[in-house]
Amino acid sequence: MNGKTLLDTNAVIAVFANDAAVLAMVSQAGECFLPAVALGEPYYGARHSAKVADNLAKLKAFCDTVTILPCDEETASAYGRIKNELRTKGRPIPENDIWIAAIAAQHQLELLSNDDHFDDVDGLNRKSW
Repeated sequence: MNGKTLLDTNAVIAVFANDAAVLAMVSQAGECFLPAVALGEPYYGARHSAKVADNLAKLKAFCDTVTILPCDEETASAYGRIKNELRTKGRPIPENDIWIAAIAAQHQLELLSNDDHFDDVDGLNRKSW
């Protein structure tokens, strides 16, 4: 994984769980990016935890080590294309994952995720652990 890597939500959760395989892949990546839409679940988890302040601080510190990518008009265009392709194939995936796939496509990033439904997105390069 020497290059530019986009982290899916489950990769972020694995980082916080100190998953050795994911930590190795992240450390080998040339540069890591995080889609803004993938931050909602970790923020929810932090706010729903017993140690809210500590977990929010850890999440903020992690966010400072990656580049966070927002959605824009180009992302929306990629989203529309991907969602239509998946509909045509009869292979829907969760809405947030379509946005994540769109950001990966827009920026030509490899996606680090354990969700194999991303394999239904044409042209998306996914790595798992």
